[in-house]
Amino acid sequence: MANNVVRGVDKNVIPVIQTKVKKNIRPSQIILHVVLTLGAIIMIFPFLWTVSSSLKDISQIFLVPPAWIPNPVKWSNYMDSLTAMPFGRAYWNSFYITGLSVSATLLTASMAAYAFAKIRFPGANALFILFLATMMIPRQVTMIPLYIIMTKIGWLDSHLSLIVPGALFNAFAVFLLRQFIMGIPKELEEAAIIDGAGSFKIYWRIIMPLIRPALAAVGIFVFLGSWNNFLDALIFLNTPEKFTVPLLLNTFKGLYIADWALMMAGTTISVIPVLIIYIVAQKQIIEGVTLTGIK
Repeated sequence: MANNVVRGVDKNVIPVIQTKVKKNIRPSQIILHVVLTLGAIIMIFPFLWTVSSSLKDISQIFLVPPAWIPNPVKWSNYMDSLTAMPFGRAYWNSFYITGLSVSATLLTASMAAYAFAKIRFPGANALFILFLATMMIPRQVTMIPLYIIMTKIGWLDSHLSLIVPGALFNAFAVFLLRQFIMGIPKELEEAAIIDGAGSFKIYWRIIMPLIRPALAAVGIFVFLGSWNNFLDALIFLNTPEKFTVPLLLNTFKGLYIADWALMMAGTTISVIPVLIIYIVAQKQIIEGVTLTGIK
């Protein structure tokens, strides 16, 4: 009897399940995937063109119609790009500025997010709305006041002018972390309070370990923003030894002529850390962005 039941399941139920799975693919899903694929191709086109141009000489870059495959391939562009400018120093500057910016932003933003999410004080919601409203202020509006402040405190032509402002005030990071922290059950805090834990101990021992996916997402966003930060470096830095990678790449462009081949080779080299970070941590990026939207 049991064998008949098993045979019945094998012959009748499984084909029905398989049929249902096949019918789940709708035309709208196919259209959506086609549109997303085309969008991905369009988005990756500039990067592929940069890599292709980095292996050409200057005469091939502006050919009409364009030539995608370099002929001949000039691998020497990469070595010439590294030796033409102090890329080693610029890489070190970008790495340590980005590392300090990420670490400091995660610390300050998580503290502010914990305060807005879990600590009740008068005017908390109004202050948070005001805090978020600063995201609507264009960056160009604050450039001159920030430049004056950096000049007054003696941070002009200093890396501190690139690290401290972003680390102390990042409304986007605070918003993402606050949304994540609000989803943590308050029973965990109550249990910690019963055990005698204070606010800082709850933040450090309970909240921080639970928001690691959100911290990873925010850290990667801050890394990308800091690594690609060209405008602030252009405004605050004057000494070539203090230049970051994006600012150093700009020196390939002269007043009347630009060495596009070397610039494209340097740009390709500068993208490598970003690609590595994304490939290694893409799971954390997706999880962090998804989970921070759940309240």
